Amino acid sequence: MRAQLLDAHRPSGMFDVVRRLTLLQNDPTAAVAPSADLVLWSRLGSSYAPAQLRDALDEQTLLELHGFVRPPEDLALYRAEMAEWPGRPPLRDWQEGLRDWVDANNGCRLDILARLRSDGPLPSRDLPDTCVVSWRSSGWTNNRNVTKMIDFLVQRGEVAAAGRRGADRLWDLAERVYPDEAVPYEEACRIRAARRLRALGIARPRAAESAFEPNDVGAVGEPAVVEGVKGQWRVDPELLDREFTGRTALLSPLDRLVFDRRRMTELFEYDYQLEMYKPAAKRRWGYWALPILHGDRLVGKLDATADRRGGVFRVDAIHQDVPFTGAMTTAVRQEIEELARWLGLKLAVAS
Repeated sequence: MRAQLLDAHRPSGMFDVVRRLTLLQNDPTAAVAPSADLVLWSRLGSSYAPAQLRDALDEQTLLELHGFVRPPEDLALYRAEMAEWPGRPPLRDWQEGLRDWVDANNGCRLDILARLRSDGPLPSRDLPDTCVVSWRSSGWTNNRNVTKMIDFLVQRGEVAAAGRRGADRLWDLAERVYPDEAVPYEEACRIRAARRLRALGIARPRAAESAFEPNDVGAVGEPAVVEGVKGQWRVDPELLDREFTGRTALLSPLDRLVFDRRRMTELFEYDYQLEMYKPAAKRRWGYWALPILHGDRLVGKLDATADRRGGVFRVDAIHQDVPFTGAMTTAVRQEIEELARWLGLKLAVAS
């Protein structure tokens, strides 16, 4: 909880939160509020305004990489990895497939870079599609050649997100956006692992592969054993042996405290899944249910929706994983009321 800034002592501001957590997932789903805004609100409270994050991204005082908001100084830790895209040999079959598709469409790559050099920053719809081999997918990206090419150019460190114009994300040459510094690959991986452990507090030395942001930390920190859980962990020793005072918080489903579902289950014995992709009849907790933290335990889920057109923050259910005490009920209710005020909506609780 201390590592994730979820104890009773709130951080000083948005930049403090981003630097300590190392990232915010910039997912646009806004059933309640976009995830990055919810993460910041749960740490800072209602002193945080979403315009702060939008302005920081527009002004490049915070940067977006692979769908994550990061402090700009951290980009130096990713430049060496970008230069080795799609990865260090031996490559897997899927990595070779990505490399071959970009190579086959190198003309389109060069056309996009030239257009950005002359006219950028630009939204993706203003970039040329001169691909000779279409992107094939069973999902929504099928034939979206420019979307996929930009994605790979970002991974290669050639293109970067450069703010927004209204609802449109803008793209520009990375050399105009990113700092010039680059940390060597092995050193960068070690520093990133140490910062990740500092943000998580405790993590596995090895975990299942995760796109863009690993869940494990290698050999940094110190070894630890969690009573009742098999296997080894690594812990940040600076976070141990301190007095802890908790609080109640409503979390984004993409909050780093719960994002690694296996770690969440092992450490908190908490049953949770994001159910937005399930048919409504099969949902147990709701489309975008918010995990409820009380002290050092995850104790329930809030099924709520922000109806902005109707001006209402609608609470359909408060699912209790453990019986709430009177104090817990009061604390959770206060957080719900504060969230409604922050959203600028009238609270409506189902009977």
